[in-house]
Amino acid sequence: MLGRIVLSVLAVSVAFGQSGESPAQTAPAARQESEPGAPQSQIRVQVNEVIVPVTVTDEKGRFVSDLDVGDFQIFDDGKPQTIKFFSRERNQPVVVGFLIDQSNASRIHWKTYKDAIQELIWALLPHDDKFSGYLISYSTDAELLANTTNDPEKLVEKVRNMKPGGGAALFDAVYMACTSRALVKGEPIEPRRVIVIVGDGHDTSSKHTMAEVLELAQRNLVTIYGVSTVAFGFNVQGEKNLTRLAEETGGRVEYPLQGVYSDVSGYLSTPSDEGNYALKVGTGGYAAAIAKGIFEAVANVTGEVTTQYVIRYVPDTSDVSRQFRTIEVKVPTLPGVVIRARKGYYPYEL
Repeated sequence: MLGRIVLSVLAVSVAFGQSGESPAQTAPAARQESEPGAPQSQIRVQVNEVIVPVTVTDEKGRFVSDLDVGDFQIFDDGKPQTIKFFSRERNQPVVVGFLIDQSNASRIHWKTYKDAIQELIWALLPHDDKFSGYLISYSTDAELLANTTNDPEKLVEKVRNMKPGGGAALFDAVYMACTSRALVKGEPIEPRRVIVIVGDGHDTSSKHTMAEVLELAQRNLVTIYGVSTVAFGFNVQGEKNLTRLAEETGGRVEYPLQGVYSDVSGYLSTPSDEGNYALKVGTGGYAAAIAKGIFEAVANVTGEVTTQYVIRYVPDTSDVSRQFRTIEVKVPTLPGVVIRARKGYYPYEL
């Protein structure tokens, strides 16, 4: 089980190649930068070290990417901690799992979403060894369509052949992402683990529960993002699932179809069967607005995954409990910013 692999990896000193990040100023250098072609230095992770990817945005949702280690405070179960490692390097290595909803609910805008998913794969897997990904589709069952690779075409080819139909086993797909795919050396520290779910969040056929897969994702240090397929004017119960999975692991959900009318003032004066809206379903204007919203959502997710700070600390506590511990990240120098980070972690089993 991948969860056990993660715990065993972090239960010893882990060594792997560096990528130019700088150690926190508050601690001795964990590794040094090297010139291209020079021998790689090593990074060693302490037994109980906690890794926290952090995204900071302003009130308009723009990324704040010029902060230093001194701008951050981090709290473990309410107790301030000393940051041992800090990085703000863009395009940090990641392993991205693309989980695609193939249930009947995804049929309406599937063609546009299929194009957007391909763009998302190409953006996050730029033919670089630092970036890997895998593809899982889910309808009545979850299926690993493409195992972990840094070749985007292997995933894109599978996406092109997808056809929606059936139920929705979202939770089983998250479980599969955490247990049934090939690992990349250095996970979950470098590369980090990310899951992107494209769907509406509903689940009708999973064998696993929300609580089970959420704990599994937290134990495996996964950050989850969502691109919701819920259409304008509709709400589904599954939205809460998508929101919880994202927020509890430090990610967020994009709602591309909910902003279709955000730039349109007023409604039509003549009532119509499908609604008194300025953009008519089936028209070029409506289709263009849908496509624009979806591709903006893809760009936002791509930007967030590649524009994160990474903080590591060793909990300063005598509590040896293995229960879930909360994490809070603050930026006192910028009180108006929005901070996204995982809500907590499970201490490593030794």
